[in-house]
Amino acid sequence: MNRLPFDSVEELAEGLQGQHYLADRGLATAIYLAVSLDKPLLLEGEAGVGKTEVAKVLASLLDRELIRLQCYEGIDAAQALYEWNYSRQLIAVRAMQQDMAETHVEDLFGPEFLVERPLLAAIRAGSRAVLLVDELDRADDEFEAFLLEIFSEFAVTIPEIGRVAAEQPPIVVVTSNRTRELHDALKRRCLYHWIDHPSLEREVEIVRTRAPHVGEGLARDVAGAVARLRGLDIAKRPGVAETIDWANALSFLGVDHLDGEVASATLGTVLKDHEDQELAASHMAEVVSDDPSA
Repeated sequence: MNRLPFDSVEELAEGLQGQHYLADRGLATAIYLAVSLDKPLLLEGEAGVGKTEVAKVLASLLDRELIRLQCYEGIDAAQALYEWNYSRQLIAVRAMQQDMAETHVEDLFGPEFLVERPLLAAIRAGSRAVLLVDELDRADDEFEAFLLEIFSEFAVTIPEIGRVAAEQPPIVVVTSNRTRELHDALKRRCLYHWIDHPSLEREVEIVRTRAPHVGEGLARDVAGAVARLRGLDIAKRPGVAETIDWANALSFLGVDHLDGEVASATLGTVLKDHEDQELAASHMAEVVSDDPSA
């Protein structure tokens, strides 16, 4: 049943680390079980903690195609599953003799006119793919219910073509930033894991793994500053992605130690909200403090 080339959670964690992704024991266990048991993996947490990256790293680690369905307000089944290439169909009709158009109308709904969207592509790819359903909380209740139906069988009936089913389902990773609560029906279908912001030591390790050119001292300065920024009453707490971006930017500038002047000048790499930047600026002495308990 195990579809992973690893015999244990520890081996999987080592494989992820080889892809420059540091997963703690809980996350590595959730991934291992979800893939082994053919269960979708639902990852929740604040933006920037590495949820989307799990699917990307898994696809790379297992040499599978990454198929991404980016959810947004108003997305519907047609946009996620398939649609017909109407412009191409129109060209085909015009190319037919007028008196033959009716005779060949069924030809206009063949596979060559079908436009695959992510869900159909994932069904057809089956075990050769990792399906990433990103930010499902942005979609509405109806789309969530439709997705649950797809997850139950990984099959769809296209009236003009017939039933399309995956011989073996793809690996599925669903992410949510929890802007709204997902329904229990979906959660019951998935294995669940909450990804939190890492500890200071863990974040330093992540920065050094993802940006090895950044020195140990600078990585620690940046991780400590970001941890203190998260403790402020800001609207959008920076994620690990912003920590790495800040460390990269400072390294590019030739900085080896973070001070208030440099932090203020580069704050836009880590905080993307004007009010948050103003609040951070008023607490800059605390943000760049050398005291880890500050």
